[in-house]
Amino acid sequence: MSPMRDRVRAILITDDGHLLTIKRIKPGQTPYWVLPGGGIEADDVSLEAALHRELREELAGEAAIHALVHILVTTRGREHFFLARIQQWNFANRTGPEFAETGRGQYVLQPIPLTTEGIGSITLQPPQIADFLHSCLAQAGDLFALPDLRTATARSL
Repeated sequence: MSPMRDRVRAILITDDGHLLTIKRIKPGQTPYWVLPGGGIEADDVSLEAALHRELREELAGEAAIHALVHILVTTRGREHFFLARIQQWNFANRTGPEFAETGRGQYVLQPIPLTTEGIGSITLQPPQIADFLHSCLAQAGDLFALPDLRTATARSL
């Protein structure tokens, strides 16, 4: 069994109100979508630093982090989902090590309308984040009104 890992993911909102996703196309599998992010490395000084590094690697991008809005705990570890506004990116200049590995399939950057219909039109993984986003959009409509769990966690200590 692999050890539990902490990961970071970005719910990246574009200036025109889309969710920036990565469509994964692997040989012999049905395509699915993920949010940019990845594992925390030993030299990352914080979750936010890890997310900024991942965005630079995966998107050659920079984002303004707004809030930690969801933490998903599974048997494999914890995924911290940060809501952010993407300020710039250049997918052609990505540098992540996964892009050089043969057999990993394709990575296609795809903006999705930030609506319940948009989220419902793709197979976003993990399904728990798709459910979370769908629920938030259906109830409140504005993800930026969600509480910042970093503040809530600090108050409970």
